[in-house]
Amino acid sequence: MTRKIKVLIIDDSAVVRQALSEVLRSDPMIEIMDPAADPFIAAERIEREKPDVITLDVEMPRMDGLTFLRKLMSQHPIPVVMCSSLTEKGEETTIRALEYGAVNIITKPKLGARQFIEESKILICDSVKAAAKVKVKKISDTRGSYQPTKKLSADAVIAPGKKTAMVKTTERVVAIGASTGGTEALKQVLTKLPVDIPGIVVVQHMPEGFTKAFAKRLDDLCQIRVKEAENGDTVLRGQVLIAPGNKHTLLQRSGARYYVEVKDGPLVCRHRPSVDVLFRSTARYAGKNATGIIMTGMGDDGAKGMLEMKQAGAKTIAQDEASCVVFGMPQVAIRMGAVDEIVSLAELAARIVLYRN
Repeated sequence: MTRKIKVLIIDDSAVVRQALSEVLRSDPMIEIMDPAADPFIAAERIEREKPDVITLDVEMPRMDGLTFLRKLMSQHPIPVVMCSSLTEKGEETTIRALEYGAVNIITKPKLGARQFIEESKILICDSVKAAAKVKVKKISDTRGSYQPTKKLSADAVIAPGKKTAMVKTTERVVAIGASTGGTEALKQVLTKLPVDIPGIVVVQHMPEGFTKAFAKRLDDLCQIRVKEAENGDTVLRGQVLIAPGNKHTLLQRSGARYYVEVKDGPLVCRHRPSVDVLFRSTARYAGKNATGIIMTGMGDDGAKGMLEMKQAGAKTIAQDEASCVVFGMPQVAIRMGAVDEIVSLAELAARIVLYRN
């Protein structure tokens, strides 16, 4: 977008409205409309001037966020970023909001260490800018100056290097990376998979706390087991490990056993967890026994890591533009020559099955 992104903040808390406004105003690409304390006031604002993106609180008086979201997406769709607190109820409700058409999640800004505040600015502003690129569709009502920090590569978490010599194994592993639009896309893929598929490790860009509820929701829907990854978890056939929000997740190997390492570290490609970190570790420890899949999302996280996977002999696949909510991450990987195949979202599950042995 050449003009500024107009954002309407809807939250019943004056403190949150002010904090969000300050964070978003720090980015010169973003313009803040007059915030709204509830959906009824917001509806009046939208009639006068349509925003490019809405940030929407989950819990509000008079009308809750989910009810407003369903009405909005069924009548006048606008990209919505859900703003939620880290409570169990908030997590579960926000996951449902993604199913109803919200394109992203952010956590409510709060006071903290300088590093936390600066990282929050990056993540919140990037979420809004990613949402502005989404072309939303109608759904049925039944469903200060901006100074970005240096963009780090996977070197900040895992050093580049040659493949490590180990005990040979023929066991395969699948590494998947996704961002904006990925929650629903992953659901479409994982619900189609049989129980004998290779172990899967997923990085989906989500805030801390929400990945556990996301994994539980998928586990309820899938034949295979889905859980939030914990440090040391073995990568098993018929199981998906979802990288926890705010933690990098790496594939590791001990003899013939694959497992994950969950660790702290700086933002890589402006994200934690980072797809590049997962893909680099998969290239190193799985090599030609891996399948890498890069899905819908804004930015370039995962592109360099996918190239390393391809160079290590892995099979690499990108979601096609037509089925992506945002064709950013796959597009960069394709342009870098990191991708063997470009397939639609509907075909991804079949590809995982095809390369399972």
